[in-house]
Amino acid sequence: MLTTSPFVNAQTTFLNLQKAFSNSYTLEAKGDYKLAANELKAVYKDTSYETNLRLGWLNYMAGNFKESIIFYKKAIELMPYADEPKFGYIAPFAALGNWDEVIKIYKQILENSPHNTKAMYYLGTIYYNHSQYDKAISYFKQVADLYPFDYDGLLMYAWSNLQLGNKKEAKVLFQKVLLNKPTDASAIKGLALATQ
Repeated sequence: MLTTSPFVNAQTTFLNLQKAFSNSYTLEAKGDYKLAANELKAVYKDTSYETNLRLGWLNYMAGNFKESIIFYKKAIELMPYADEPKFGYIAPFAALGNWDEVIKIYKQILENSPHNTKAMYYLGTIYYNHSQYDKAISYFKQVADLYPFDYDGLLMYAWSNLQLGNKKEAKVLFQKVLLNKPTDASAIKGLALATQ
């Protein structure tokens, strides 16, 4: 009697998974997100971080936000210290307008990675867009402290200072932005307001 070795079975399983991922990328490139997700669902194992992460993304792109959340949450459970699935997890919550959950997740990322400027910047932007300038400024200051010539961080730090009435600080920051991007319309406008 001929039997198949565990190695051969494992290799076949991997090749099927690899093919499913390959097909999903091809379908995603065509904008067929649901079909791309179906490729992975056909070989789905709930213990696969990569598959859960990818299904979170594909469902988000397909507009299936609740299903996306389920897969991203599973990926987080499988890799609790990874920032990657948390950034993905944010997207469907943002699409649903659940800003409290988005803020909570960004804060979790910063607990794990205190110098993650991407999380700082986006968290600051959320607070800024909700006119909570006193909260926004602390995140933009941290970005500017870590990346003193970063355009995005400096610009939002400048605008936060201006919104809080700190015109002197805002003027200096807008000038730094203009050293980075000399014709930046937002910085030119902000500088004019800061010097009134």
